Parts: sequence; structure tokens; C-alpha cells
Amino acid sequence: MTHRNLAEFSGRGYDKGRGILTQILWMAASGPISRWWCPVAVRVRVLRLFGANIGEDVIIRHRVRIHWPWKLQIGDRSWVGEGAWILNLEPVTMGADVCVSQDVLLCTGSHDRHSPTFEFDNAPITVRDGAWIAVRATVLRGVTVGRSSVVGATALVVSDVADGQIVRAPVAHP
Repeated sequence: MTHRNLAEFSGRGYDKGRGILTQILWMAASGPISRWWCPVAVRVRVLRLFGANIGEDVIIRHRVRIHWPWKLQIGDRSWVGEGAWILNLEPVTMGADVCVSQDVLLCTGSHDRHSPTFEFDNAPITVRDGAWIAVRATVLRGVTVGRSSVVGATALVVSDVADGQIVRAPVAHP
């Protein structure tokens, strides 16, 4: 068993991708464009200004949290539903015609449980063309969600999903 000493955490190996001024500006801009009413076109424009690579006819609803827009790529005609959280310490790449439903969490960050200083263990997430990640599902670091696959409501995905595969959350039966 590893005893943790969080005071020694260094964050080594993690690159935020932009300088402190850009990070501060993004934090200031992200609140108003995500929490308050803001037209989708304006939201997308601001994300692009901060380095997001967003295709045509993309819909990003309100209350969507994006950690670092410069580590986000979204293909044409994709949707991101209300309340989704893209915690992209590493790149998140979504293909075309992807649907990320309400309250989905895409989380590229974690920690090395064997590290006595609990250092980062991050990895990118890729969601291929035509995939659907349904309401309140969670996709963790290092996962590729395959083309035209479905991640069902509340599912927890910790390994790759094959093209066309359906992943369901366990269901309790009385």
C-alpha cells in the first residue's frame, strides 16, 4: 500500500498548453459563455478564439464546461448537450456527427495511484464519427469511442469501445 504525501505533488509532465495570461482570460470568458444565455454561434466563436478546432454546424449548448479549449477538436454537425463537462487536461477529439448528451463527463485526467506524490496519469480521449454518448455517461482517460457506437445512459467507460458497439450501464433488477 502506498502512503500518499500530497504536499510533494509536482504535476510534472503536464503541459497546460498555453501561458498563464491565456488561462486567466479563458477562465474569465468561460463563465459568461457557458452559464448565461449566449447564442450558440457566439459560444462557438469564442471557443475558436481560444484555440478550439470546431467544425461547421456544431451545437454546443449552455452550461457546457470546457477546461482548455485549445485542447478540443470537434467535427462537423456534432452536438454537445447541456451540462456536459469536457475536462480536457489532454486533447479531446470528436469526429463528425457525434452526439454528446446532457451531463456527460469526458475526463482526460487522473492520478497514478502508485505514486507517493499522486502525480498525474492523463491521456487523451477520442470519439469517432457518428458515436453517441448518452445522458450522464462518463468516459475516462485514454479511451477511444468507436465509429457509430453508443455509450448508454450513465455508463462508465474505462476502455476502448469498438466501432458499432453498444455499451450499457449495469441495470439492477428488483
